Amino acid sequence: MRPLLERPILVVCGGCRSGGGKLATMAVKERVEAVLNVGLRVPSIMLLDVLYRWDVGSFFQKIQRSSLSNNPVFQYKYLALYLHYVGYILSLVLLTLPRQHLVKLYLYVVTALLLFAGHQVSRDYVRSELEFGHEGAVYLEPLSMNRFTTALVGQLVVCTLCSCVMQTKRIWLFSAHLLPLVARLCLVPLETIVFINKFSMIFTGLEVIYFLASNLLVPYNLAKTAYRELVQVVEVYGLLALGMTLWNQLVLPVLFMCFWLLLFALQIYSYFSTRDQPTSRERLLFLFLTSIAECCSTPYSLLGLVFTVSFIALGVLTLCKFYLQGYRAFINDNTMHRGMTEGITLLILAVQTGLIELQVIHRAFLLSIILFIVVASILQSMLEIADPIVLALGASRDKSLWKHFRAVSLCLFLLIFPAYMAYMICQFFHMDFWLLIIISSSILTSLQVLGTLLIYVLFMVEEFRKAPVENMDEVIYCVNGTYRLLEFLVAVCVVCYGVSETVFGEWSVMGTTIILVHSYYNVWLRAQLGWQSFLLRRDAVNKIKSLPTATDAQLRHYNDICAICYQDLSSAVITPCSHFFHAGCLKKWLYVQETCPLCHAQLKSQSAANSDAPTPNRAPAGQEDIGQEKATAVEEDQAPCSSSESPLAASGLEGGDDARGGASGQSGVLSDEGKALSHVFQSSHDKTGEVSI
Repeated sequence: MRPLLERPILVVCGGCRSGGGKLATMAVKERVEAVLNVGLRVPSIMLLDVLYRWDVGSFFQKIQRSSLSNNPVFQYKYLALYLHYVGYILSLVLLTLPRQHLVKLYLYVVTALLLFAGHQVSRDYVRSELEFGHEGAVYLEPLSMNRFTTALVGQLVVCTLCSCVMQTKRIWLFSAHLLPLVARLCLVPLETIVFINKFSMIFTGLEVIYFLASNLLVPYNLAKTAYRELVQVVEVYGLLALGMTLWNQLVLPVLFMCFWLLLFALQIYSYFSTRDQPTSRERLLFLFLTSIAECCSTPYSLLGLVFTVSFIALGVLTLCKFYLQGYRAFINDNTMHRGMTEGITLLILAVQTGLIELQVIHRAFLLSIILFIVVASILQSMLEIADPIVLALGASRDKSLWKHFRAVSLCLFLLIFPAYMAYMICQFFHMDFWLLIIISSSILTSLQVLGTLLIYVLFMVEEFRKAPVENMDEVIYCVNGTYRLLEFLVAVCVVCYGVSETVFGEWSVMGTTIILVHSYYNVWLRAQLGWQSFLLRRDAVNKIKSLPTATDAQLRHYNDICAICYQDLSSAVITPCSHFFHAGCLKKWLYVQETCPLCHAQLKSQSAANSDAPTPNRAPAGQEDIGQEKATAVEEDQAPCSSSESPLAASGLEGGDDARGGASGQSGVLSDEGKALSHVFQSSHDKTGEVSI
């Protein structure tokens, strides 16, 4: 017998175990419900896709040329057209039906299929008995006994499954197809067994009709309830809330992705099931592109491809963050990189170039260019993730070789792979100005990585020298400015090409809208931010030049550190309020605001007459502490450059749009790349024989 004090502990532990078991069971149940919520709706999307592909006119033309033309069912074209629209309605109902009712509907369908299978087994058994012609007892003939046993086991399995699916103990409701077997066991003549088999089929049909009649008002009640709830949601929250609710409940991105992956798997299976000999590597690439082209011939399959690309991009970017930072990458996750940019890129280019209206071979060639642009966008997003991490690692004093290896190896991959992609696509297509626009994003990515590696090397050199590199911020500004200038020039070229195509070529509302959006975000805003950055830098440089430089005697008398970077003052400038700072540190501070970091006095340009500033008097200890507290408060509020992060801060503060990322920066030359790839595709697919994939 255990002591009394141990009993509460055992009770608590038992309660914890039971509670943990319940939580695990609930988690598994939620997972199963989520899988069912997606998997049971995939057939509705597939039905919509099939109905979109089905051409009623061509279908009736084939019927008229076949032997079915005399069938009265196929004499009415409008009947098939109405059935076509009814199919759309049923698909939408299946798509939006609540999960509980959807599960019930599938259970009813499974029960109907089981009953049909049971009657097929009975019919096959009766047919085999008629062919064999044995009229005696079943157990006297071994072959007849084997057929009877096999059919009986199959029928019992069907009855049991129907009872389990419908969750009822009245198994006799699903036993009508057992009547031919019972009649055969009772030595009923074979001609009578044929009649009994037909009677069992009629009896099962009457059961199904009775069930449908008893539930005839269920769809009406569901539609009425759904309409009432929709009206209430729209009146209270609005249409946007209704759309977001349906989006979350139906899990549309995952649903369309599963639909497209299933379509793609069926396409690959149908190809390999008809091939006996192995396929070469070039043939596999062509098979991959043509299979994707086959699986994006309708708006539904195109949306499936868009969401699939989005999830693939999200997975690649997540792996990139995990490779650089490990599990720490998921603590403060960046919501910018969700893969939607790449999916939207694919959708815009596909709509702009009319992808789904092309033939399969032409669609495959065009998809190769669109997927090139999408992969280039993924690489750009990877760089946006890696760039601040690499620069922060170079500016910090972290001596972990593994961290530096991961950062540098990823940068080398982002340097080489875009250039290799650009080289490979130039091998497939004729090089001209429009193809240069398409590959410009890859070239700019490689250049940007090269600039990042250059800044990283400068940071490491500064770390090994144990002394700051002269004019570090100027070098960083020149590196970033060069990349931004090249990006701006490419955007201007794209706009000029789009305008010329709109004026002298084909005009469209979508093309004009995209050109306007591209001109505003990628040209006007970039030019405005770049000019503001240049003006801020010029004003800061002029103010620093107007300030007097401290002499050696003044520095020895001051005998303190820079209040911005907390490093020794080997050289300094003196503000009008008699405070000493490094010229570079104060210039970075002036990019943010035009006040003294310690006393917040306005820093105005001094004249030549005031160049001989008086030697400042050292403040008492108490006032100096107060000044340090003010400096700390200002640094927390205004985020100036500290000692460990001053080069990194310089790279981030060198202009308004030097901080990499953002929707406009990510889009790059996307908005009018559709026109460029249309030009490349048009000039290439006419000579398909010269292009080898």
